[in-house]
Amino acid sequence: MKPVIQEEKTGCGIACSAAIAGVTYNHAKKVANDMGIFADDQSLWSDTAYVRSLLAQLGVEAAETELPFTNWEELPECALLSIKWREKSGRPSWHWAIFVREGDESYVLDSKKALKTNIRKDFGRMHPKWFIPVNA
Repeated sequence: MKPVIQEEKTGCGIACSAAIAGVTYNHAKKVANDMGIFADDQSLWSDTAYVRSLLAQLGVEAAETELPFTNWEELPECALLSIKWREKSGRPSWHWAIFVREGDESYVLDSKKALKTNIRKDFGRMHPKWFIPVNA
């Protein structure tokens, strides 16, 4: 799987959906916008339904519930992760990233534009709160 860089400050869910579906950010953004999903809509920053709907529209199946993160070894081959989880104005907020396991190799795709590399293996620095299994 290849990283897709988010083109909007709050477009991590769109970028992750694009990477999992194997499409460009612009394609995923157009599909999302046609569905009424916009990266800057603050009500979406603390809701997981929109990314599941976008993935479904892109032909990807995601689990219906979040599962608590316990350790990296327990994650499935592909999962959406909530990292940088925090409360903002009394509402939960997080950054979407993708965990990928391919054979013996595991990594996290992080769509943040400012990173030197969007393929991360610094697992000790990331602290997921929960994850959503994805059939990629």
